[in-house]
Amino acid sequence: MNIEQLSETRQALLLTLKREGPATIASLASRLEMTREAVRQQFLQLENEGWIEGNINRETSNGGGRPSMRYRLTDAGDHLFPKHYDALTVEVLDTVSDQLGLEALKQVLFTMAEVRVREWESRLQGLSLEERMEALRELYLKDDNFMEVENLNNDLFLIEKNCPFYNVAYKRPVLCNVTVTMLSRLLGYRVIRKERFQNGDGRCVFQVLLDEPIDNESTYFAFEA
Repeated sequence: MNIEQLSETRQALLLTLKREGPATIASLASRLEMTREAVRQQFLQLENEGWIEGNINRETSNGGGRPSMRYRLTDAGDHLFPKHYDALTVEVLDTVSDQLGLEALKQVLFTMAEVRVREWESRLQGLSLEERMEALRELYLKDDNFMEVENLNNDLFLIEKNCPFYNVAYKRPVLCNVTVTMLSRLLGYRVIRKERFQNGDGRCVFQVLLDEPIDNESTYFAFEA
């Protein structure tokens, strides 16, 4: 969902809150030449959908009168407006590589993988390999319906059908080394990608190489070819 998918009236209300900050129904009605009731009805729906929230501003009350309600964008509402996180991330990766070299980039990616390994390893203790694979289906999102585990002729695969980092990873596949390394470290075996979004496969398929165990205590990091 983005701002352009909303009605013109809703766009105008949210744009005003974005540009000018928290505002009352009365001030918005005056500025946008709408009735207070029309603004109130729109705000009721926008609030129910999670785009805005109201806060009582007691400082505006005069003589003990009823305090006014000021409305502002929620975090979700703010994300209706264009963001360029993907472009920034690509720029950061390129800057590290260009200015500090490939080894520095490798160290950054290794550190990212290490943080995620530490986050997950306690949750996987005592589980079998298959159980760890099932648990890692929630690698990106709890109850992820787009991540599957497949056992094909005793070969284990983790199949990712929705990459949350697609825009960055498509342009800079080096980022995928974080996932490959993390999976290898957490599963105790070398993991490779057999299929890739970047190759037009429409998914990433990670194979666990059961004949290539790794030492979890080592500083293992996988750089894909």
